[in-house]
Amino acid sequence: MSHLLTDTGIIFGRYLRQTLRSRLALTFGIIQPMLFLIFFGPLLERVDLGGDGSAWQVLIPGLLIQLGLFSSAFAGISILVEKQYGVIERMRVTPVSRLALLLGRVLRDVVQLLVQSLILVLTGVAFGLRAPVLGIVMGFAFVAVVAMSLASLSYALAMRVDSPQAFSPVVNAVNLPVMLLSGLLLPMALAPGWLDALSHFIPLRYIVEAVRAGFVGDYTGGTVILGAGMAAALAVVSMTLGARLFRRAGA
Repeated sequence: MSHLLTDTGIIFGRYLRQTLRSRLALTFGIIQPMLFLIFFGPLLERVDLGGDGSAWQVLIPGLLIQLGLFSSAFAGISILVEKQYGVIERMRVTPVSRLALLLGRVLRDVVQLLVQSLILVLTGVAFGLRAPVLGIVMGFAFVAVVAMSLASLSYALAMRVDSPQAFSPVVNAVNLPVMLLSGLLLPMALAPGWLDALSHFIPLRYIVEAVRAGFVGDYTGGTVILGAGMAAALAVVSMTLGARLFRRAGA
């Protein structure tokens, strides 16, 4: 276990330093949710969204999960680049734990995403968001779990394909329906009955609803418990599957 923790720390430090040197990537990683916040958020202020809290307490939790969804789902692109430059081949001959090669990358993604999430929430406060600190912290915890889950699958997929041309269509084919059916921008309670029913098969729907509950001060209700259960199940399945595929690929 100590060997795994040490190796994970080394890999995490390597990729964190790499990320800090790429300020442009950090900036553009948050542009999309910021655009939704700035240009879409004000349109909702006079709309009855059919739930508790203000429009900002509905929109910003969705944007946090959206940030985690898109940032983590495309994390595997970095492995495709490393394949082209032979980095993966060199790592294969080192004694470092194969699981640490995955966990170090995932941990870097979580840290990066939490920083971006903090910036997004602080911007939301400037626009009028009012939410309890505990609810915001709870939202960050859900975002971290989503990031770990999806980044693990993304890295595993990247190890199985040979180019961005094969990687991106798969990610987009999954991301788009998940984004639309999980109610990231608007609660699914506003959707037609058939669409609302279909969305119940998307785990992220329950996570988004749990984060929204936290932002209005509901920490122990059934919505939060169900969302936490879905997040935990998603993490266990994704991390297990991701680690297995990562090892089989010989990273």
